[in-house]
Amino acid sequence: MRKRKFNARSGAELQFTELGFGGAPLGNLYRPMTEKEARATLDTAWNAGCRYYDTAPLYGLGLSETRINGFLRPKPRDSYLISTKIGRLLELCAPKDRSRQGAFFETPSRRERFDYSYDGVMRSLEFSLERLGLDHIDIVYAHDVDVFTHGTKAASDARIKEFMEGGYKALIKLRDGGAIKAIGAGINEWEVAEHLARAGDFDVFLLAGRYTLLEQEALQSFLPYCVEKNIGVVVGGPFNSGILATGPKPGAFYNYAPASREVLERVAGIQAICKKHEVKLAEAAIRFPLGHPAVVSVIPGGQRPSEVARNAEMIGKKVPPALWRELKAAGLMRADAPTPR
Repeated sequence: MRKRKFNARSGAELQFTELGFGGAPLGNLYRPMTEKEARATLDTAWNAGCRYYDTAPLYGLGLSETRINGFLRPKPRDSYLISTKIGRLLELCAPKDRSRQGAFFETPSRRERFDYSYDGVMRSLEFSLERLGLDHIDIVYAHDVDVFTHGTKAASDARIKEFMEGGYKALIKLRDGGAIKAIGAGINEWEVAEHLARAGDFDVFLLAGRYTLLEQEALQSFLPYCVEKNIGVVVGGPFNSGILATGPKPGAFYNYAPASREVLERVAGIQAICKKHEVKLAEAAIRFPLGHPAVVSVIPGGQRPSEVARNAEMIGKKVPPALWRELKAAGLMRADAPTPR
């Protein structure tokens, strides 16, 4: 699998595989996953050449980090990159008070508490290192300081202020001291990612669902700024919660909810042009973000070994330049969107 090199501000060279592994499914996202299935899914990713693994305390309330522990333990530490996130502390609670009961199933009885302070970040990383069984983490992202998570711009701004005045300073100290190689944020909105990029000294952003075959508004200012300042971008959610993988079928999901008729019609138009060029919609969707010079990796969620294997196969597919040109001519892609070669 092809790799993309990125030089962090710490001086470390990070080698991302173009396909990364998103660890949310390992936390029993949407359905329980057995230990055997979790290990088979991780093994499939490794055998396909994937060497970048992303996780977070949120995913299964620690379960994802714990499962990655046993998988990575026998691997040489310099053979992979791993990222996790800060911003939530996990506290023991009664089973009935467990967080995210409709999203993560059969997890430890813990509840999340947002904390982007200096001490909160230090505590969060200490717990993550314990769950992961590691003595250092390559990349640490501030998790979900966006409007999508906190409900309003005012609430998002308050969390950003809390982070920049506290947790950000902790991450800078850890990066300067060599405890972590790179810092960034995992965000659902490119506008918030850009706000942070301009406010601090970040290496990498994980942008979920906002630079895809369906959405390229991040080209307005955020992605050009990343190129200018040598900031890497990991693209999460390249299928926009599913619709760019399943196509515009009834009940298809977009941005974690049933797709609107407008979105369904737009995806149908994209799919028709893909079919004309004998390219599957999902193949074009997973390849598209890698055309941008700031993008270092794409991390779709793989719920099963078969899905991971399919993603690994698609990431290496060649997409004819004529397909991108026709999408632009039809107004289904921004004219200024860089495309993979």
